[in-house]
Amino acid sequence: MSLGPYGLGTAPLGGLFAQVDEEQAERTLAAAWAAGIRYFDTAPHYGTGLAEERLGRFLRGLPGGGAGEAIVSTKVGRVLVPGEGEEDGFPGRTQYVRVRDYSRDGVLRSLEDSMRRTGLDHFGAVFVHDPDEHWEQAAGEAFPALAELRDQGVVGAIGAGMNQTAMLTRFVRETDVDVVLVAGRYTLLDRSAEEELLPECARRGVAVVVGGVFNSGVLAGGGTYDYAAAPPEVLDRAREMARVCESYGVPLPAAALRFPHRHPAVDTVLIGARSAEEITEDLELAAADIPDALWDDLEGLGHAG
Repeated sequence: MSLGPYGLGTAPLGGLFAQVDEEQAERTLAAAWAAGIRYFDTAPHYGTGLAEERLGRFLRGLPGGGAGEAIVSTKVGRVLVPGEGEEDGFPGRTQYVRVRDYSRDGVLRSLEDSMRRTGLDHFGAVFVHDPDEHWEQAAGEAFPALAELRDQGVVGAIGAGMNQTAMLTRFVRETDVDVVLVAGRYTLLDRSAEEELLPECARRGVAVVVGGVFNSGVLAGGGTYDYAAAPPEVLDRAREMARVCESYGVPLPAAALRFPHRHPAVDTVLIGARSAEEITEDLELAAADIPDALWDDLEGLGHAG
């Protein structure tokens, strides 16, 4: 896969934390496309299918078969069934219930549903999504099912997407993954992925996609860390990082966006944007000139998780 240095994560377009209307979602996707982004990551979990639906509509509306240039990844592990569900971080759409299912049948059903929602007949990558308490079923059923689909050409790469590194490392060592998506664990604040996961991926030729580079907001001036209120000590470290960056004339979010690319195992960084303006701003930040000395000064403020 050639994903490019930055891709678009669509959780915000599914309404993560706050609802996004159709027009705003369309303009966000259009801005990403116009800026040259061709990799889009989505999941049934994001707004109980809303992010997949919106991404699919956008891609189908591109002129001249432009959708063929896109690489789309989605996820399996949460099957959506009709019913009165919970928001689970995505307010506004509660007519579906998320059911954890890492079985072979669950994987096949999930992918069939994702293809229907997006209108796609192929995904560039499929991740097993957050199988934290489901190792046996994920490794024993989900991955073999995905491997068969990969052999059939229905999907491209297969892997796992998680907010932790220990199980991702185990997947890399014990299954035939092509790619991992690690969220929030290789950032300026939390560098735990560099202990085992990234070296193991480098040794085995497994591609790495990094998400959650702002740790859900605190590294972009917000007050959330890993989808909850940031603890005081985390806020203090983020403020100190901002002060150090300011001394070099560099915005903290610019350093946060660029940091993961300093590791040779990292292929792509996901940007999670909910507006066209955020796309423009993030890509401008990502292009900022950052002196090597700044990285040295920030080194001591990170930790291993």
